[in-house]
Amino acid sequence: MIDTIDRKGNEIKQRTRLDFANKVILAPMVRVGTLPMRLLSLDYGADIVYTEELIDWKFLKSIRRVNDVLGTIDYLDSSDGTVVFRTCEKERDKVVVQLGTSDPCRALRVAKLIENDVAAIDINMGCPKEFSLKGGMGAALLTQPEKAKTILSNLVQNVSIPVTCKIRVFEDINDTLNLVKSLASTGISAIGVHGRTKLERPQHPNRCETIRKIAECLDIPVIANGGSREIENYSDIFKFKEQCGSSSVMIARTAEGNCSVFRQDGMKHLEEVIKDYLKYAVDYDNSPCNTKYCVQNMLKELQETPRGKKFLECQTLEQICAIWDLGDYCRQKQLEYQSKGILSRREIGPDTLDPKRKRQKTDLDNESIDIEMKCAFIRVNYGTDIDLPKSKIIAHCGKHKLKLPKYRVFNEDKLFRAIVTLEGKTYSSTYWEKNKKFAEQGAALVACVSLKLIDREQLIKDGSILEQIK
Repeated sequence: MIDTIDRKGNEIKQRTRLDFANKVILAPMVRVGTLPMRLLSLDYGADIVYTEELIDWKFLKSIRRVNDVLGTIDYLDSSDGTVVFRTCEKERDKVVVQLGTSDPCRALRVAKLIENDVAAIDINMGCPKEFSLKGGMGAALLTQPEKAKTILSNLVQNVSIPVTCKIRVFEDINDTLNLVKSLASTGISAIGVHGRTKLERPQHPNRCETIRKIAECLDIPVIANGGSREIENYSDIFKFKEQCGSSSVMIARTAEGNCSVFRQDGMKHLEEVIKDYLKYAVDYDNSPCNTKYCVQNMLKELQETPRGKKFLECQTLEQICAIWDLGDYCRQKQLEYQSKGILSRREIGPDTLDPKRKRQKTDLDNESIDIEMKCAFIRVNYGTDIDLPKSKIIAHCGKHKLKLPKYRVFNEDKLFRAIVTLEGKTYSSTYWEKNKKFAEQGAALVACVSLKLIDREQLIKDGSILEQIK
């Protein structure tokens, strides 16, 4: 950071401009490049970390929120509260958002939205996936050089942070050189090069010589990528760098499997790496689904072991953490967050984040509910399946020879609410859930409280934020 003084004598903190020369970088990876993996890579020695590709329209329908409990900046999907992008101060001057876009105006709107929260913006011009190609993004831009130039020029001229792009190469080296010269002329700060064509896959050799030719003809940093075969440890990074003649190296698959590859002192045992990763996943309330995916990519064939199979059955973050003796850590941290008022997506209803949107009436509006409570089902608060609200109601019905409850689930904008009918009375939680099972458990929880099957005071203590509406 550089300190300056304004005209009134106040100290101003200016951000250091990110330099891409002589760096070891975590490459953008689908579903892997979320906050826990980025922070862990920085801990282990990465100089710069890229996010996974984030699509422009996802950003444009998100709302920026300061998360005081986690100490993060969150960009939340305005329809369902899903985290589109989460970042924190620790990575602010080292994180590069990779943007999937095909439109200069949309790209700039996103850049202006996030430029104060990130260190740089990268335009993905190399993704060969069908989704990107059909949308005119990723590798589709390689065959539309004028559009690619317009996107980059528009960003370079209008944002205060560095702009880069990442490409794949062509079969013909001269076509590749002509493209990179054209892109570099826009004023970008660096260019990442995956040394394979859009049709080639990891089993194909990386075209290191093409990357070398690119580095020789450009006066901006060239970041070599595609060394999944060559890089197994820290020293291999620099062998690959020398082979490609590049300024820097970007690592994907090796880091995906064990991001301690960035450690100068040698790689850590996978067991330690997973534990370090899970602590960050807990600390930053990472979704269980994403956490599980990242751990799966670390375990690889170890998923077939007895322990690996037990892991694959996990559904919650606490269950995953328990496999690595971090269950208590996870539970205590989640309870701490709940006591501080974090309910994350449970605060989100179909209209919460976008109140200006006109809501269409649904079947739920026509329902008459006897007892409604602002009462969240939080899975970590329950031990075994026997303790779950739905299980308690079934046991109650069996004991008193009552008819089993009936559940109806309502879906709006990818969110769910349920109503349970028991002995002619209807119960529902006002919170919207991300899946049907949790919605049903929420409704059952309201019934349990009403029937005194679950202690109301304990729910308040556990952070379920209980409040009766009617």
